[in-house]
Amino acid sequence: MIIVIDGINQHKFSDVLDEMFKLRARVFGDRLGWEVNIKDGRERDMFDDLNPTHVVSIDDDGEVVGCMRLLQTTGPHMLADVFNSILDGEPPLRSTQVWEATRFCVDTKKLGRGRGKNSVSYVTSEVMIGSFEYAKTAGVLDSIAVIDPVMNRVLQRSGNAPYDYLGTAKPMGKVVAMAAMMDCSEERISGIREYAGIEHDVFLTDEQAVARFARSNTAKPANSNHQPLTGLESYFVEQMHSARTKHEVEAVLKLIEALSDRFTPEQKFALLSTPRAFAHEA
Repeated sequence: MIIVIDGINQHKFSDVLDEMFKLRARVFGDRLGWEVNIKDGRERDMFDDLNPTHVVSIDDDGEVVGCMRLLQTTGPHMLADVFNSILDGEPPLRSTQVWEATRFCVDTKKLGRGRGKNSVSYVTSEVMIGSFEYAKTAGVLDSIAVIDPVMNRVLQRSGNAPYDYLGTAKPMGKVVAMAAMMDCSEERISGIREYAGIEHDVFLTDEQAVARFARSNTAKPANSNHQPLTGLESYFVEQMHSARTKHEVEAVLKLIEALSDRFTPEQKFALLSTPRAFAHEA
Protein backbone atom coordinates (compact mmCIF):
# COMPACT_ATOMS: atom_id res chain seq x y z
CA MET A 1 0.00 0.00 0.00
CA ILE A 2 1.05 3.59 -0.66
CA ILE A 3 1.70 6.51 1.66
CA VAL A 4 2.35 9.95 0.20
CA ILE A 5 4.82 12.00 2.26
CA ASP A 6 5.33 15.70 1.55
CA GLY A 7 6.27 18.89 3.35
CA ILE A 8 2.93 18.94 5.18
CA ASN A 9 2.94 15.52 6.82
CA GLN A 10 6.64 14.55 6.82
CA HIS A 11 6.91 15.23 10.57
CA LYS A 12 4.74 12.14 11.10
CA PHE A 13 6.95 9.88 9.02
CA SER A 14 10.58 10.61 9.90
CA ASP A 15 11.19 6.91 10.61
CA VAL A 16 9.53 5.85 7.32
CA LEU A 17 11.69 8.33 5.42
CA ASP A 18 14.75 7.01 7.24
CA GLU A 19 13.96 3.48 6.02
CA MET A 20 13.35 4.84 2.53
CA PHE A 21 16.77 6.49 2.42
CA LYS A 22 18.32 3.19 3.55
CA LEU A 23 16.52 1.36 0.74
CA ARG A 24 17.81 3.90 -1.76
CA ALA A 25 21.36 3.37 -0.49
CA ARG A 26 21.07 -0.40 -0.89
CA VAL A 27 19.64 -0.12 -4.40
CA PHE A 28 21.53 2.78 -5.95
CA GLY A 29 24.81 2.43 -4.09
CA ASP A 30 25.20 -1.28 -3.32
CA ARG A 31 23.27 -3.01 -6.12
CA LEU A 32 23.55 -0.58 -9.03
CA GLY A 33 26.90 0.99 -8.13
CA TRP A 34 25.79 4.55 -8.87
CA GLU A 35 27.97 7.44 -7.73
CA VAL A 36 25.54 8.73 -5.10
CA ASN A 37 26.02 10.37 -1.73
CA ILE A 38 25.67 7.74 0.99
CA LYS A 39 26.20 8.66 4.63
CA ASP A 40 25.51 6.35 7.58
CA GLY A 41 23.85 3.87 5.25
CA ARG A 42 21.41 6.38 3.79
CA GLU A 43 21.28 7.89 0.30
CA ARG A 44 20.23 11.54 0.09
CA ASP A 45 20.92 14.40 -2.29
CA MET A 46 20.28 18.13 -2.43
CA PHE A 47 16.85 17.64 -4.02
CA ASP A 48 15.63 15.86 -0.89
CA ASP A 49 16.05 19.18 0.92
CA LEU A 50 13.52 20.91 -1.36
CA ASN A 51 10.41 19.36 0.24
CA PRO A 52 9.65 16.94 -2.61
CA THR A 53 6.80 14.45 -2.47
CA HIS A 54 7.82 10.86 -1.70
CA VAL A 55 5.51 8.06 -2.81
CA VAL A 56 6.36 5.12 -0.54
CA SER A 57 5.13 1.52 -0.68
CA ILE A 58 4.70 -0.19 2.71
CA ASP A 59 4.00 -3.93 2.72
CA ASP A 60 1.68 -5.88 5.04
CA ASP A 61 4.55 -6.29 7.51
CA GLY A 62 4.94 -2.51 7.75
CA GLU A 63 8.26 -2.41 5.91
CA VAL A 64 9.29 0.03 3.16
CA VAL A 65 9.59 -1.95 -0.09
CA GLY A 66 9.45 0.74 -2.80
CA CYS A 67 9.52 4.48 -3.41
CA MET A 68 9.61 7.32 -5.91
CA ARG A 69 10.34 11.04 -5.55
CA LEU A 70 8.22 13.72 -7.24
CA LEU A 71 9.53 17.26 -7.67
CA GLN A 72 8.13 20.32 -9.42
CA THR A 73 10.08 21.46 -12.48
CA THR A 74 9.63 25.16 -11.75
CA GLY A 75 12.72 25.07 -9.51
CA PRO A 76 15.89 22.96 -9.32
CA HIS A 77 15.46 19.38 -10.52
CA MET A 78 17.72 16.62 -11.80
CA LEU A 79 17.11 16.95 -15.53
CA ALA A 80 17.83 20.68 -15.39
CA ASP A 81 20.78 20.60 -12.99
CA VAL A 82 22.39 17.16 -13.24
CA PHE A 83 21.42 15.48 -16.52
CA ASN A 84 21.03 18.57 -18.71
CA SER A 85 23.46 17.20 -21.33
CA ILE A 86 20.64 14.88 -22.43
CA LEU A 87 18.74 17.90 -23.70
CA ASP A 88 21.31 18.70 -26.42
CA GLY A 89 21.36 22.38 -25.55
CA GLU A 90 17.59 22.82 -25.35
CA PRO A 91 16.22 24.49 -22.20
CA PRO A 92 14.66 22.17 -19.61
CA LEU A 93 10.90 21.99 -19.25
CA ARG A 94 9.59 24.26 -16.52
CA SER A 95 5.90 24.15 -15.72
CA THR A 96 3.63 23.82 -12.70
CA GLN A 97 1.86 21.05 -14.64
CA VAL A 98 5.02 19.01 -15.30
CA TRP A 99 6.65 17.15 -12.44
CA GLU A 100 9.89 15.19 -12.39
CA ALA A 101 9.86 11.60 -11.13
CA THR A 102 13.21 10.31 -9.81
CA ARG A 103 14.78 7.90 -7.34
CA PHE A 104 12.38 5.07 -8.16
CA CYS A 105 13.42 1.79 -6.56
CA VAL A 106 12.03 -1.41 -5.05
CA ASP A 107 13.49 -3.85 -2.54
CA THR A 108 14.49 -6.73 -4.81
CA LYS A 109 15.96 -8.68 -1.87
CA LYS A 110 12.66 -8.75 0.00
CA LEU A 111 10.33 -9.00 -2.99
CA GLY A 112 10.01 -12.02 -5.23
CA ARG A 113 9.52 -12.49 -8.96
CA GLY A 114 6.26 -13.13 -10.79
CA ARG A 115 3.05 -11.12 -10.50
CA GLY A 116 1.95 -11.77 -6.90
CA LYS A 117 1.33 -9.12 -4.25
CA ASN A 118 4.81 -9.44 -2.79
CA SER A 119 6.59 -9.28 -6.13
CA VAL A 120 8.83 -6.67 -7.72
CA SER A 121 6.33 -6.30 -10.56
CA TYR A 122 3.38 -5.66 -8.24
CA VAL A 123 5.16 -3.08 -6.06
CA THR A 124 6.56 -1.36 -9.17
CA SER A 125 3.02 -1.00 -10.54
CA GLU A 126 1.68 0.09 -7.14
CA VAL A 127 4.25 2.90 -6.84
CA MET A 128 3.50 4.00 -10.41
CA ILE A 129 -0.27 4.03 -9.79
CA GLY A 130 0.18 5.98 -6.57
CA SER A 131 2.47 8.50 -8.25
CA PHE A 132 0.26 9.12 -11.28
CA GLU A 133 -2.99 9.24 -9.31
CA TYR A 134 -1.53 11.67 -6.79
CA ALA A 135 -0.08 13.87 -9.54
CA LYS A 136 -3.32 13.82 -11.55
CA THR A 137 -5.30 14.90 -8.48
CA ALA A 138 -2.83 17.78 -8.03
CA GLY A 139 -3.50 19.01 -11.59
CA VAL A 140 -0.28 17.68 -13.12
CA LEU A 141 -0.51 16.81 -16.81
CA ASP A 142 2.87 15.21 -17.48
CA SER A 143 5.71 13.51 -15.67
CA ILE A 144 9.30 13.51 -16.87
CA ALA A 145 11.79 10.92 -15.71
CA VAL A 146 15.46 10.24 -16.33
CA ILE A 147 15.64 6.49 -16.92
CA ASP A 148 17.97 3.91 -18.44
CA PRO A 149 17.17 1.45 -21.27
CA VAL A 150 16.37 -1.33 -18.78
CA MET A 151 13.76 0.80 -17.02
CA ASN A 152 12.46 1.90 -20.40
CA ARG A 153 11.72 -1.74 -21.27
CA VAL A 154 10.08 -2.29 -17.87
CA LEU A 155 7.76 0.66 -18.53
CA GLN A 156 6.94 -0.51 -22.04
CA ARG A 157 5.87 -3.98 -20.98
CA SER A 158 3.89 -2.88 -17.92
CA GLY A 159 1.30 -0.65 -19.58
CA ASN A 160 3.30 2.46 -18.82
CA ALA A 161 5.33 3.19 -21.97
CA PRO A 162 6.63 6.77 -22.37
CA TYR A 163 4.83 8.70 -25.09
CA ASP A 164 7.90 10.77 -25.99
CA TYR A 165 11.56 11.41 -25.17
CA LEU A 166 13.51 14.65 -24.80
CA GLY A 167 16.98 15.10 -26.31
CA THR A 168 19.05 11.99 -26.88
CA ALA A 169 20.28 9.14 -24.70
CA LYS A 170 23.71 9.81 -23.19
CA PRO A 171 26.24 7.71 -21.22
CA MET A 172 26.12 8.75 -17.57
CA GLY A 173 28.72 6.90 -15.55
CA LYS A 174 27.97 3.19 -15.76
CA VAL A 175 24.56 3.59 -17.43
CA VAL A 176 22.92 5.24 -20.42
CA ALA A 177 20.40 7.92 -19.41
CA MET A 178 17.36 9.12 -21.33
CA ALA A 179 14.59 11.61 -20.52
CA ALA A 180 11.13 10.06 -20.88
CA MET A 181 7.76 11.81 -20.93
CA MET A 182 4.63 10.18 -19.48
CA ASP A 183 1.17 11.73 -19.31
CA CYS A 184 -0.71 11.65 -16.01
CA SER A 185 -3.89 10.41 -17.64
CA GLU A 186 -6.69 8.06 -16.65
CA GLU A 187 -5.79 5.89 -19.65
CA ARG A 188 -2.23 5.39 -18.40
CA ILE A 189 -3.37 4.65 -14.86
CA SER A 190 -5.96 2.16 -16.14
CA GLY A 191 -3.30 0.45 -18.26
CA ILE A 192 -1.00 -0.05 -15.28
CA ARG A 193 -3.89 -1.28 -13.11
CA GLU A 194 -4.95 -3.78 -15.76
CA TYR A 195 -1.42 -5.09 -16.18
CA ALA A 196 -0.94 -5.56 -12.42
CA GLY A 197 -4.47 -6.68 -11.60
CA ILE A 198 -4.81 -3.87 -9.05
CA GLU A 199 -8.40 -2.67 -8.70
CA HIS A 200 -8.47 -1.36 -5.14
CA ASP A 201 -7.55 2.06 -3.75
CA VAL A 202 -3.77 1.86 -3.24
CA PHE A 203 -3.50 4.68 -0.69
CA LEU A 204 -3.18 4.41 3.08
CA THR A 205 -4.33 7.28 5.24
CA ASP A 206 -1.69 8.89 7.42
CA GLU A 207 -3.16 7.15 10.46
CA GLN A 208 -3.18 3.73 8.78
CA ALA A 209 0.42 4.16 7.62
CA VAL A 210 1.63 5.22 11.07
CA ALA A 211 -0.11 2.23 12.67
CA ARG A 212 1.22 -0.25 10.10
CA PHE A 213 4.80 0.99 10.42
CA ALA A 214 4.57 1.06 14.22
CA ARG A 215 3.43 -2.59 14.30
CA SER A 216 6.48 -3.53 12.23
CA ASN A 217 8.90 -1.81 14.60
CA THR A 218 7.19 -3.16 17.72
CA ALA A 219 7.65 -6.67 16.38
CA LYS A 220 11.41 -6.23 15.86
CA PRO A 221 13.62 -7.40 18.75
CA ALA A 222 16.19 -5.03 20.18
CA ASN A 223 19.39 -4.90 18.13
CA SER A 224 17.78 -7.20 15.53
CA ASN A 225 20.55 -6.48 13.04
CA HIS A 226 23.11 -7.92 15.50
CA GLN A 227 25.49 -4.99 15.15
CA PRO A 228 28.00 -4.52 18.00
CA LEU A 229 26.79 -2.10 20.66
CA THR A 230 28.56 1.20 20.99
CA GLY A 231 30.06 2.17 24.33
CA LEU A 232 27.17 4.52 25.07
CA GLU A 233 24.59 1.88 24.12
CA SER A 234 26.28 -0.70 26.36
CA TYR A 235 26.24 1.77 29.24
CA PHE A 236 22.50 2.37 28.94
CA VAL A 237 21.75 -1.34 28.57
CA GLU A 238 23.69 -2.01 31.78
CA GLN A 239 21.90 0.83 33.56
CA MET A 240 18.51 -0.45 32.47
CA HIS A 241 19.25 -4.00 33.56
CA SER A 242 20.52 -2.85 36.94
CA ALA A 243 17.53 -0.57 37.64
CA ARG A 244 15.45 -1.92 40.53
CA THR A 245 12.82 0.77 41.06
CA LYS A 246 10.49 2.69 38.79
CA HIS A 247 12.32 5.87 39.75
CA GLU A 248 15.65 4.41 38.57
CA VAL A 249 14.11 3.27 35.27
CA GLU A 250 12.55 6.67 34.66
CA ALA A 251 15.91 8.34 35.30
CA VAL A 252 17.58 6.13 32.67
CA LEU A 253 14.80 6.81 30.16
CA LYS A 254 15.09 10.56 30.68
CA LEU A 255 18.84 10.40 30.06
CA ILE A 256 18.31 8.37 26.84
CA GLU A 257 15.80 10.99 25.63
CA ALA A 258 18.18 13.82 26.53
CA LEU A 259 20.91 12.22 24.40
CA SER A 260 18.57 10.99 21.65
CA ASP A 261 20.34 13.05 18.99
CA ARG A 262 23.33 10.70 19.35
CA PHE A 263 21.33 7.61 18.38
CA THR A 264 19.81 6.38 15.13
CA PRO A 265 16.08 5.51 15.30
CA GLU A 266 17.01 1.80 15.48
CA GLN A 267 19.44 2.33 18.37
CA LYS A 268 16.93 4.39 20.31
CA PHE A 269 14.21 1.78 19.76
CA ALA A 270 16.55 -0.99 20.94
CA LEU A 271 17.44 0.88 24.12
CA LEU A 272 13.85 1.72 24.96
CA SER A 273 12.91 -1.93 24.35
CA THR A 274 15.53 -3.29 26.76
CA PRO A 275 13.89 -5.52 29.40
CA ARG A 276 13.41 -3.67 32.68
CA ALA A 277 14.01 -5.77 35.77
CA PHE A 278 12.77 -3.28 38.34
CA ALA A 279 10.74 -4.21 41.39
CA HIS A 280 7.64 -2.37 42.53
CA GLU A 281 8.44 0.41 44.93
CA ALA A 282 7.18 -0.12 48.43
